[in-house]
Amino acid sequence: MIDHTGLMVTDLDRSAEFFAKALAPLGYSVLKKFGPVVGLGANKDTDLWLHAGTPTDKVHVALRATSRSAVKAFYEAAIAAGGKDNGGPGVREHYHPDYYAAFVLCPDGHNVEVVCHEPYLG
Repeated sequence: MIDHTGLMVTDLDRSAEFFAKALAPLGYSVLKKFGPVVGLGANKDTDLWLHAGTPTDKVHVALRATSRSAVKAFYEAAIAAGGKDNGGPGVREHYHPDYYAAFVLCPDGHNVEVVCHEPYLG
């Protein structure tokens, strides 16, 4: 089980604003901020840390949603916050029949995915 993850970002304030807006449909907000670090999470769980610096590699981060509508809401919020489309909401059957996900590149080019594994109930 993963407890938390961190991303290196070039502009901490811009990235904190982007992730807070993009992940708001999942209940995320900025929970902690100190020095060159911002922590985001849902409820009281800080599980996504942004660190000011120079990213050397682009990474992939996938966050789980409880519904397909939350995946779509993430995608729309992320695009509105300045993210770039990297695969709109839809089923990715090559993973499994109920894998519903959307992908957006954040301002530093990291691939942010939100996925729902629940079957479509109509």
